[in-house]
Amino acid sequence: MRLDSHVLLRQATVLVLAAHTDDEFGCAGTIARLIESGAEVHYIALSRCEESVPPGFPADVLEGECRACTRLLGIESDRVRVEGFRVRHFPAYRQDILELLVRLRREIEPALVLLPSSYDTHQDHATVCEEGFRAFKSSSILGYELPQNLISFHHSAFVSLEERHIERKIAALGAYASQAFRRYAAPEFVRSLGSVRGVQCDAPYAEAFEVVRLIL
Repeated sequence: MRLDSHVLLRQATVLVLAAHTDDEFGCAGTIARLIESGAEVHYIALSRCEESVPPGFPADVLEGECRACTRLLGIESDRVRVEGFRVRHFPAYRQDILELLVRLRREIEPALVLLPSSYDTHQDHATVCEEGFRAFKSSSILGYELPQNLISFHHSAFVSLEERHIERKIAALGAYASQAFRRYAAPEFVRSLGSVRGVQCDAPYAEAFEVVRLIL
């Protein structure tokens, strides 16, 4: 039995919490469906990842690509924030990150938070997951899938997607020209993973999530 997104998520306030610009790779189809369903979606990336920019691109390229991607997904520009925490050093900024997230909670009061899965092995993603869990005690929390950082992933929630959602995801992620060399950014990978998750929940496509906290 499917729970219609209009029952659970229509008009909900949702926060997409990303450690880095481009982490929306894990939930871009869901973002597109949420906005289509009438949700108010906010997005914050905590790092511009200047130290990870490939040669030949300006240092701030990822912030511009992130803003282009979120715009293509339908997130309003005044609901997109990009912060300047140093990539791969988030454990050293744990308290500052927590305080920022607490301020966001008070400002936005999200019903649902999408953040990196607790299975994610990247130190920045792990910090965001842990501090997000602490900051958003009254919100439902789903952990999104970033396969490049996972050895295993316990997913027990699915957001079913149609062809239009997966096409929008692929188009939006295409804004990241600086990341096109990454295998997980390839359209065929995005589509194939979406198809696998769709098979698991009897849908054309889907994105899978870890249920961190569910409040009904």
